Amino acid sequence: MKLINVLIATKDMERAVRFYHDLFGLSVILDNDGNRILTEGLVLQDTAAWREVLGREIIPENNSCELYFEERDIEGFVRKLEELYPDIRYVTRLTVNSWGGRSYASTILTAI
Repeated sequence: MKLINVLIATKDMERAVRFYHDLFGLSVILDNDGNRILTEGLVLQDTAAWREVLGREIIPENNSCELYFEERDIEGFVRKLEELYPDIRYVTRLTVNSWGGRSYASTILTAI
């Protein structure tokens, strides 16, 4: 067995598609009735469709998972993020890890 993709439920499909395109260059490769597959293995699904699959309510703003991206110019990326999506809310601001790496954790998904 192998991992094929990661699925994220979203309340606003058009905004989510634009977000992942604007910031990460992902493009839609399949649009299938409330379910869009993007390049790099990311799947966006309308919350109504996901709720139907689950058979229960979706818990918004859940912080029990993370999508991991790498960027050489993290400060430049954050400037772009905040310029394009000024309503973004962060879980943490810039963090310098013990090994010297820097990272941000943000509630990107709840902003979409």
